[in-house]
Amino acid sequence: MDFQNRVGSKPGSGGVAGSSESNVDRRERLRKLAMESIDIAKDPYILKNHLGSYECKLCLTLHTNEGSYLAHTQGKKHQANLARRAARENRFAEAKGGMTVAQLASAGPSGMGEAGGVPKRVFNKIGRPGYQVIKVRDPDTKQHGFLFTIELPMIGTGVKPRHRFMGAYEQRVDVPNHRWQYLVVAAEPYETIAFKIPAKEVDKGEGKFVEFWDEETKQYAVQMLYKNVYGGR
Repeated sequence: MDFQNRVGSKPGSGGVAGSSESNVDRRERLRKLAMESIDIAKDPYILKNHLGSYECKLCLTLHTNEGSYLAHTQGKKHQANLARRAARENRFAEAKGGMTVAQLASAGPSGMGEAGGVPKRVFNKIGRPGYQVIKVRDPDTKQHGFLFTIELPMIGTGVKPRHRFMGAYEQRVDVPNHRWQYLVVAAEPYETIAFKIPAKEVDKGEGKFVEFWDEETKQYAVQMLYKNVYGGR
């Protein structure tokens, strides 16, 4: 990049680069570094769409070419999402009594399942559980949301239902659409079920997101509220 003949620079010197030029130069250096050190064919989060551009399934970002995607993988947003995902997987593995991601990496192929991830649990599925979905609204804040109630009369002994939110680009059933997300609920030996809901920000504040498991009635309930578009909550 030619930095000569810029305002504030001496003749023959490199010149003073503006913020936009510095950002362009930084992204180009990150792209070259990534292309030298990363095998894009082994990246589980890259997705080439029908328009020929690339999407990051982890961050839900769109990129015009491979270089732009690789530069994105070296950025703060992608690295932070990778760290959060690894921490979540570690917590889930520890809760299940399995090995963490770091332990699996050090164990080698002998400590991994067929897909190279957490060892797969094998059990006989008995079908989908019964459920009920009700639209709710907070009378004070006017926030809209849902109440999910799942019936699990034949849940395994000592098993507690679990849930997580899944992005549209993580699932393989529907055509990915950024306007939707999924609430996934798992409870052995039932099949895992998912509820398709609008991809709006969920309010995780106190009393706004409630999860309850009744061991006597074998009912699992999740109530969630969306953050209001205007005025914060």
